[in-house]
Amino acid sequence: MQLAQVNIAEMLAPINDPIMEDFVNNLDRINALAEQSKGFVWRLKGDEGNATAITVFDNLFLIINMSVWENAETLFDFVYNTAHSEILKRKKEWFHKMPRMHMAFWYIEEGHQPSPEEAKERLYHLQEHGETPYAFSFKSKFTSEEAVRFKKL
Repeated sequence: MQLAQVNIAEMLAPINDPIMEDFVNNLDRINALAEQSKGFVWRLKGDEGNATAITVFDNLFLIINMSVWENAETLFDFVYNTAHSEILKRKKEWFHKMPRMHMAFWYIEEGHQPSPEEAKERLYHLQEHGETPYAFSFKSKFTSEEAVRFKKL
């Protein structure tokens, strides 16, 4: 089993607005860093090399990031122990504070590439039901075995 993750963010302005410029200018560098990181398996991307043009929600200011990792430890290491953490600290410059959970993790079979619709469903499940083996965050330490046994609510 591998770990899939989705996170969403609501932009303060359209992606081509000067407010978003520094975020956009760092996308390729941070995405390349992810792809070179230990444990990285896959990430969602469109023709432009990132997922900013992929529309998943009715709100066109919501952007999505999805990836697959070998496990939660390697994802955690990338998020908090690389240059990604510096960008994360600046998120208020580009994004609104999200009133509900904006990220979700879940286990997938090795080789599976989750769809944006699958990710959306996991995120909504987490928002509605809280942390379960079906959809969770770094706060929970669910195992893939627990996820397999879990019955969706």
